[in-house]
Amino acid sequence: VVRFLACTGARVSELRKFEYAHVMAGYMDIVSKGQKLRRVYVPASLKSEALEWRAREGKVDGILFGDRAALTSRGIALGLKRAAERYSVDPDVVYPHSFRHLFAKNFIAKNPDIAFLADLMGHESIETTRIYLRRTAAEQRSAVDEAIDW
Repeated sequence: VVRFLACTGARVSELRKFEYAHVMAGYMDIVSKGQKLRRVYVPASLKSEALEWRAREGKVDGILFGDRAALTSRGIALGLKRAAERYSVDPDVVYPHSFRHLFAKNFIAKNPDIAFLADLMGHESIETTRIYLRRTAAEQRSAVDEAIDW
């Protein structure tokens, strides 16, 4: 779940719909608000990991997360909180949507095309995408220290 959220930028409601066939294809098409088509890509590294995982589980079809029925959004959120506690991460800062922020920050660090990122995330406006790109005070300080060298 964590890898899929972080590597695809999918919303938790979209993650619940991922099927084995989507992994095989390398993407999932979603019709979002306003009947807008959005494609959520499965990066090559995630695709190979997911296929290996599914093979080990002996499952080569159906939904990815859940046995007979998809996990609920609430179930995913609670699972992330439990995982945070297990790995000594503050559970108060772990939410499914946090991984969309992570995806956006990591993507823009490698590809500065904010319009493309907005399309990938399904945003109507680049202004919405800018929210994901805000920097923490520590990041701002570091950027200023790096930029101002005179």
